[in-house]
Amino acid sequence: MNFDYPARRKRIARSLGLTNEVLLIGAGQTVPKPEISDALLPFIAHQEYYYLTGHAEAIGGILAYDPLGGEEGWVSFVPEVTELDRVWEGREQLPGELLAKFPAWFSARRGRPVVRLGAPISGIPYDDGRTKEVRELYKHARRPKEPAEVELMQRCAVATAAGYAAIQPLLQPGVSERKLQIELEAEFFRHGPQMTGYDSIVGIGARSAVFHGAPSPDRIARDGDFILIDAGAQLDRYVIDVTRTYVAGRPSAFQRDLHQVVLGAQIRACAKCRPGAEWKDLHFATAVDMLGGLAAMGVLKGNAQSLVEQEVHTLFYPHGLGHMLGLGVRDASGLEPGRLKDERPSLRSLRMDLILRPGYIVTVEPGLYFIPAILNDRNRRDKYRRTVNWDVVDQHLQLGGVRVEDNLLVTEADPVNLTAAIPKALG
Repeated sequence: MNFDYPARRKRIARSLGLTNEVLLIGAGQTVPKPEISDALLPFIAHQEYYYLTGHAEAIGGILAYDPLGGEEGWVSFVPEVTELDRVWEGREQLPGELLAKFPAWFSARRGRPVVRLGAPISGIPYDDGRTKEVRELYKHARRPKEPAEVELMQRCAVATAAGYAAIQPLLQPGVSERKLQIELEAEFFRHGPQMTGYDSIVGIGARSAVFHGAPSPDRIARDGDFILIDAGAQLDRYVIDVTRTYVAGRPSAFQRDLHQVVLGAQIRACAKCRPGAEWKDLHFATAVDMLGGLAAMGVLKGNAQSLVEQEVHTLFYPHGLGHMLGLGVRDASGLEPGRLKDERPSLRSLRMDLILRPGYIVTVEPGLYFIPAILNDRNRRDKYRRTVNWDVVDQHLQLGGVRVEDNLLVTEADPVNLTAAIPKALG
């Protein structure tokens, strides 16, 4: 994808409020593998650097900006490609000034405050307080996606949908978590992406309630097991992040009801992703929605709004509604400028506290889970003895959980669901 990086840098510079500070953005260095060899872990340029350069292989690269330099204030210093680099790795020289020229450029500005974004740059002190301020401004400026970014993520969504379509016939008793992962990811790659956006999560049965569970060849689906899959493709560092929950064989009435509670709440939350919406309000509204469903199923007792105020939802819904997405998972999530983190325990896993704006791409991923580590806690059982039907809970402690996740583009009109093509039916 061809982005207009000069235009992007110009736009970002206007957002940072720099006067005489020198801005340095580091790409990062390589990291050796933890063994006795000369092999290195795959290099990943820092997100804050990559966004303004597109240089994925600029090991040690520095993007520098002098606000006193006007339109010519940006200078990209890149590593010199050696003969060995060309022979062993096939690298080509990146455009820009060679890193050898950076010391002279920086020396000419010595004594001025330094703001450092991206990866650390050895030997250069910087203003920590000002850096934190500028980083938040930079993050906020990156939140609305450019049309070219949206197009790239749409392509990524098409590949992700192809992967989910390929595994539909496999969602039967006898399939392993690892088999599903292999077939899913292989289909991603057949449609263009270079890798997955994150480590694919596949959980069968009770493991469907493990948020970041790694797939295993040894866990095999039995008739009636939940199968939760959280995976997405990555293309040029941009990612899609999707979760679906299915059942191997025939679901029970309880499973159908639980899935419908989550799915209904998720669909209603997606429809609310409009400009001006407060993400924290959407999170709590979805919690009320789902707890009303659990009360109707006999799991909880009482009014849903009151139950959320008592934080009963944290027993079954212990994470946030979702996060921003783009150049990596949780891209530019965080706080609205000027806000402090809400320290309520029930919000410790809420990834963002933002006002939605056109161009934002967010994940909407409510879930309900039966997690023994939470539900077997004696203090919680005592605290919520009047609001939770513990006999019903105990019948389903090994059930697992349900999560449904889509990626929504906020627009001036209706939100656009980038992942709507991926089936949501339970089975």
